[in-house]
Parts: sequence; structure tokens; C-alpha cells
Amino acid sequence: MAGENKKLIVIDLDGTLTPSKFDLEPEMAGMLVKLLEKKKVAVIGGGGYKQFQNQFIAHLNCPEHLLGNLFLFPTCSTRFFRYENGEWKKVYEQPLSKEEKEKIFEAFEKTFNEIGYQHPEKLYGEVIEDRISQITFSALGQQTPLHLKKQWDPDASKRLKMKEVLDKLIPEFEVRVGGTTSIDVTRKGIDKAYGIEQIEKHLEIKKEQMLFIGDALFEGGNDWPVKKTGVECIQVNGPEDTIKVIEKILK
Repeated sequence: MAGENKKLIVIDLDGTLTPSKFDLEPEMAGMLVKLLEKKKVAVIGGGGYKQFQNQFIAHLNCPEHLLGNLFLFPTCSTRFFRYENGEWKKVYEQPLSKEEKEKIFEAFEKTFNEIGYQHPEKLYGEVIEDRISQITFSALGQQTPLHLKKQWDPDASKRLKMKEVLDKLIPEFEVRVGGTTSIDVTRKGIDKAYGIEQIEKHLEIKKEQMLFIGDALFEGGNDWPVKKTGVECIQVNGPEDTIKVIEKILK
């Protein structure tokens, strides 16, 4: 692994830095602070900006002078925030129109009907969430306990079946499997590969100088588009693996 020679480390959030929708844990926070002392770090995830703040930034405990090395790309890089003059500032966003959102919601309902999908009896929050620049399906709801999430679709087969139908219904949108129970939908061409291109553009860092760490690098996963960019990628199976990768980078 040549991560120690890279200028920027790009890391997925849910399932990579934290368990899905769970707060950043102290050990991981400590490792990230050490990494920020040596490298620039970009975090890309399917969650919205508010979730990034609550789940990640609020628990990072990072000295302010290092936050300039950290870059946030919520909702699969449809939005970009960087830290400047003591606050997080939005660099860009790709909001969906009302008509686009309605079409995506309708496509999910048609998909459920076509495959005979029944929602679980007990739900934990919103099942289909409007994240401004992304629509996200969470099978059991947004606040589902992790142990239940892991049981629902461990091999992603249920969601890949839905994705196959959604791809036919809304071919003008990107449909990606993410997290443990989620499907993310954005505009065509707006995915984590787009995020890599924006990093290259705004931070003036070449792809050869980046390393990507993620848990959904399988075909159809929301990390998969990064592979197409030529950026070196490392597949992990959870935060424990990610800590090991960061330790190797820091050696």
C-alpha cells in the first residue's frame, strides 16, 4: 500500500469511518486527528450535511488549525464544504428540482409494486428521505438500530434487485447501493467519481496523489464509481479495518 506517499486520503463515512448512522468513536477520531497532521483528508458519504455535522464533526475533537486539511462531501459528493475563517462554508451543491424529486419518489413506489416489496411492520423514521441534492431510501427507516440493519440485507441482494428496476424506470439518474440498508439517487453523473473530479479541481490535487478507502467498492455500490477514476482504492469491511489502514499510512 502506497498510502503513505499520497497527498490526500479520501474516506467514505458510513460503514468505513463509523458504523452506519452511528457517531464517530473516540479511537477513530484520534486516528483521524493524527492523519490530519500529515495529510489532507476528504470525507464522502451518502448522509446529508446535518448528519455529517452530528455524526462526524461533533465527535472529531480536532484542533481548529487542522480543520483546514479536512473537506466534507455529503450526499455522495453532491455538496462540498470546507473550513474557512472559523466556519464550514459551502463551495457548491447540486440540488434536485421539485419535478426531479417527484419522479424519483414515484419510481420507488413503482419498484416496490413491480417486485412485490412489502415494508417491514416496524419502521424507525423516514423510509424515503429528501436530502436536497439526493433522495435516499432506508429500508427500515433512518434511525434503525445497527444490529437490525445488518440483518436485513447483508449481501445487498435485496437492494441490487431494486436498483435493477430503478435503473430502467429513471435512467437519467444515478442509483447506488450504500450503507447497510440504503439506496441513494442523484442526478446522472453526480456520484463519488464526480466528487473525485471536484477534489482535483478545487484542491488542485492529482488523482495519482489520492487514496480512497471505502466499504462499498463492489459493482453497484456507492463507492464503485471511484474505481473508474483511476484513484487507488482500498476495500474495508468496517471501521476496524479502516483504523488498520490509517495506522499503516502513518508509519
